[in-house]
Parts: sequence; structure tokens; C-alpha cells
Amino acid sequence: MSADFWAGYISGAVGIIIGNPLDILKVRLQAAAGSSSPSQGTLPHPALTPTTSIPSPTSTLLPKRAKSAFLLGTAAPVLGYGALNALLFVTYNRVEALLANGNTATNPYPYTTAWIAGAAGGLATWVVSTPTELVKCRAQVWGSPSSTAPLSTAARARGANGVSSWAITKQIFRTEGIRGLYFGGGVTAIRDSVGYGFYFWGYELCTRWWMQLAKSSSSSSQTGSQGGASASAGSSWLNSEAARVLVCGGIAGIITWASIFPLDVIKTKVQTQAMIEAEGERRPLLERGTSRRRMGAWEVAKETYKQGGIRPFFSGLTVCSIRAFIVNAVQWAVYEWIMMELGQGKKRQEVVEVAAVVA
Repeated sequence: MSADFWAGYISGAVGIIIGNPLDILKVRLQAAAGSSSPSQGTLPHPALTPTTSIPSPTSTLLPKRAKSAFLLGTAAPVLGYGALNALLFVTYNRVEALLANGNTATNPYPYTTAWIAGAAGGLATWVVSTPTELVKCRAQVWGSPSSTAPLSTAARARGANGVSSWAITKQIFRTEGIRGLYFGGGVTAIRDSVGYGFYFWGYELCTRWWMQLAKSSSSSSQTGSQGGASASAGSSWLNSEAARVLVCGGIAGIITWASIFPLDVIKTKVQTQAMIEAEGERRPLLERGTSRRRMGAWEVAKETYKQGGIRPFFSGLTVCSIRAFIVNAVQWAVYEWIMMELGQGKKRQEVVEVAAVVA
């Protein structure tokens, strides 16, 4: 396996572990967004209200069981997102090298190259991201202990805090086969290709901008005698590799989610909606049954807009932005560190420095 595969895998797994508590809040806010209560005069479409009632974002994150609550839905993404991130970085690096072929030290590749390579990487992850997201989202919105929905024996083994990712995966596979694990795959593929395009574009843009600023600051501190300790401290901070990776990684994460958040809301609603019988009777996520009908992405988008206008499409964006900065700052730091340890970091650093000088 290549260095970028292992760097991507490990950094992806670390990012999920760190960001899962806030991810639970994001998914629950998205799944509940736009679902009006009867008192508001508009009944939500039954498909947009999972049969097992969605707890409030913090209702199950109580101190006495905070440890397990914060880990809801972690198993699927830790295993899946590690592989996803590995596939993402491997594809991105190969496509970037292919598109940048012919660019020289005095002619670095344009930012659009980073976007296209990122989009290709995002599209390549579809095979892993769709089932991973499906299982994770369903585990995270599973109802509170008071829910009347029947649980399987495997699900009850998890106790009162929720349903295990493994129990959900087995049930979906048993009742719907492989195809069921890819429900919502279309909107997930679009979200990932667009999002990861902006992800790498944002990181490249911020990195080159940072290097330019660092170079300018260094030149000013060398030629000027004024500014003293504060100028020196500023220059030192800008020349810090750790600071650059953390800040640029965090900003890239925010840019990514800001560009695709409405799509992510639709994806979450599609994958967590209740199953509906042909006659209109809803069934629980883990209950067997046939002749089930579920809304597609376009139907979900129209129904969500009808119930709450544009606002539901941005429900949870603040939580997501905070999570995105923290998770992606750490992810990029781990990735760059591992690449450096495996002897692959020097080449990347030289490319960044050249691009900053030419820009």
C-alpha cells in the first residue's frame, strides 16, 4: 500500500473519533428540520418523520451515559471513513499528478486542477461513503429508550442508548440486500464530488495564500527595524508548519460544508426517513416488511421546502462548521505528519513553496 493510502486511512479514522459527538447533533438537527408539529397547523409528510422518534439533539447526551451516547454510529464511519479517506487521497493525488503533468516550477497548476482532482476523488469514494453514511445516520437518529418501535435482539444488545451499526447493517442487508445499503447513493455521490472538489481547492488556496503571507512577513521583518518582538512573533507563527496545516485544514473543512450543506440535509433526510407501506402505513427502520416506498431526493427537497422554506436546508450549519474546522484541522495535520514520516512530505512542501513564490 502507498504512503498516501495509510496516511488517508489513519487520518480519516482519527477525524471521525474526534468529530462524532458534534456529528450526532448535526444529523439530528438535519433529520428533524422542517418537520412541523400539529400545533403549527402543518402536518409533516410521514416519510420525513422516522418511525422511531428522533430525540432532541442533546436529549440522549446525558452525563450518566455520555460516553456511549457520544459514540452512537461511530463503528460504521471509523471502519468505512478510514477506507473512504484513503481512497479519496489516493485518487486525488493520482488525478492531480495526471492533470498537473507538464506544469513546471515556474508554472504551477491552477486551482481548478485541485478542484477537478478533488471531485474525482470524491466520486471515487461513493462506493464506500453511501453505505457508511446510511448506517451512521440511522444509528444516530434512532429513538430514545421510550420508543415503542420494536428492536431486534442484536439491537437490544446495545442497551438503552441506541442501535448498533452492525445490527442496522445486518437488517438492511437481510431485507433489501446490497441495493438497500446504497439507498440515497445518487445525492451522496453529488454531495461528495462537489464537496471534495471544494475541499482540496480550499486547502490549496489557503496554503498558497499562507505561504505568500509568510514570505511577505519574513521579508518585512528582515528589512525593517521596527515592529520588534510582536513582528518577530507574527513571522514565527506564519512560518510554523503546524499552524499552517491546522488553520488551512480547518478552513478547507468549513468551505466544503458551506458549499454542500443543503445537499447534505437532503441526503440525511432521504437516508433516515421512515419506510412507508404502499397504503401509507409507516414501519420502523428495523422491522421486516415488503412493498415499501420511500421518497427520492427531489421529493424530499420539495417536501422540506414546502414545510419550512429555505431555513431547514441550513439547520445545523453552525454545529457542522465548528465540527468541520476541528476535524479537518486534525485530519490534515495527521495526514501531513504521516506523509512526512514516510518520506513523502518533502515533495509536497516544495510544490507549495514554489506555487507561493510564483503566485
